[in-house]
Amino acid sequence: MRTLITLLVLQIPFTVVADSPGVIVDQARLDRLRAATMPKFERPIFFDASEADAILSALEVFPADNPWNIPVDTWPVADNSAEMIQWIGADKPLRGNTDMAFVLVPPNQKKIDVKLSEYSTESDTGPYPVPENIPIEGWPAGFMRDPGTKSLTLHDVQRGKPNLEADRHGIIVDPVNRKLYEFYRLTKTDKGWNAQQASIFDLSSNRLRPDGWTSSDDAGLPIFPAIVRYDELKRGKIEHALRVTFKNTRRAYVYPATHFAISKTDKNLPRMGVRFRLRSSLDTSTFSHEVKIILEALKRYGMLNADNGIDWAVSIAPDQRIPVMHEELRKIKGADFEVVVPPTGYQPPK
Repeated sequence: MRTLITLLVLQIPFTVVADSPGVIVDQARLDRLRAATMPKFERPIFFDASEADAILSALEVFPADNPWNIPVDTWPVADNSAEMIQWIGADKPLRGNTDMAFVLVPPNQKKIDVKLSEYSTESDTGPYPVPENIPIEGWPAGFMRDPGTKSLTLHDVQRGKPNLEADRHGIIVDPVNRKLYEFYRLTKTDKGWNAQQASIFDLSSNRLRPDGWTSSDDAGLPIFPAIVRYDELKRGKIEHALRVTFKNTRRAYVYPATHFAISKTDKNLPRMGVRFRLRSSLDTSTFSHEVKIILEALKRYGMLNADNGIDWAVSIAPDQRIPVMHEELRKIKGADFEVVVPPTGYQPPK
């Protein structure tokens, strides 16, 4: 049995899991979630609606000791942190991708078949609660803010425009049943929905995907828990780690990742699942309210290497209520980060 010790640090209540060094649970977050009441809803709701904000504010995404949810501001720095940062690009800027959209579905949402292709053997079987209005990666802000794509409709994007070769992530959250469904290259056709990969995550469990399995991200990790959302920015606090991508990664993975996707073996390349943390000394006082919230989360929770892509890019919901933060985020460079590792004796939660 785990022994729980409650203490007060800087007037913020924490719970330390004594037999798992490095696991600190934010009791204030738990208290907020337990006091919240999730509104009832009977139809699919887009992530960029006030109704979605209220639902998300009451949704506990994974247990409190899950790696996405634990603060790592006291974790030790990796021995090769400086070398890894230099290899990736110490002078390269932090990027904010307005990419990962999602939809909330009610518990009785009709489930349908989705035809799976390339990664079907590393997919969770359906049927899946795919609603007709499921957004595809980047919808709507990522399309509406681009002169070249702002004329497209959701129907166009679901059908594969402007590019079928894009990642085209599709994300569905069932908050009542605490289930998460994520697809890679989800596309609607005359015969139904197709995808190259499908993953189902239990948001009430710490269970990982099978060892060696991918997800809609190369690392085998979920995407939804890592997205910067409007309800969080409005509340003034992000309480989880973020997702980050890098162009070059290593043929290896560390907990909580389950998969790698590249053949390079240099020891200073980041493995899938490795965690980066913004240096505590970085002054965030001059940044806008929204950017400061993101940067403070990166100090406390960090970001996990989840996929191959643009260097130093974190995922922000393509919500038109979220201001464009591109230029501000670019003021942060790779050199402002450090690679952190779990403390000695750390035991992953079960």
